[in-house]
Amino acid sequence: MATEFLPDELRGDVQTLWDYHRLDDELRPVDVAVGLGGHDSGVAIHTADLYAQGLFPLIVFTGANAPATVDRFPRGEAVHYREIAMERGVPDAAILIETEARNTGDNIALTRKLLEDRGIDVGSALLASRPYQQRRAFATAKKLWPGIDILCSSQRMTLDDYLAGSGDVDHVVNMLVGDTQRITAYAQAGFAIEQHVPDVVQTAYARLVEAGYTSRLVAEQR
Repeated sequence: MATEFLPDELRGDVQTLWDYHRLDDELRPVDVAVGLGGHDSGVAIHTADLYAQGLFPLIVFTGANAPATVDRFPRGEAVHYREIAMERGVPDAAILIETEARNTGDNIALTRKLLEDRGIDVGSALLASRPYQQRRAFATAKKLWPGIDILCSSQRMTLDDYLAGSGDVDHVVNMLVGDTQRITAYAQAGFAIEQHVPDVVQTAYARLVEAGYTSRLVAEQR
């Protein structure tokens, strides 16, 4: 689906959510990068590119499969991400994979356990994710991996460029709406730290829900 299928009257609201979820921290060297699994191979590409810049000595790719990824990454998200990174020059010895995680909380908790089990001390980590996953990933990591410095990063691209590359505008907008709901819902459930949600973001979220972008909402809060 091309970007023109995003109704003009909703474009501003979608842009508001996109901007809210992007943190795009100023990058500096960290102990490890954590590439969060999903449908977007750009996460692996971005992580490999940052490795080439010398920002970290070790990568953990984390992710099993979800209904939206099993056809694209049949052997698991982390497995395929590792292969993509190696194709871009990252050495095998610099990559660990965690292959059981099925949500962002699992990504963080199981990555932390993997590193601890291997005796790898971590004081700082970079979370590489889809652009609109940054804020939720940060809030989750601060809850489940306290005491370390967390940076968030994604491929730098505009909303329209991302929508065009995704091939499915409705899926991206539904994910944006769902992640916005989770910022509050998951903090209330104790899965993440609280994040301020400005009024303009709440208003944009409500309008998109009313417009029917509800497929990624937490079921009990639809």
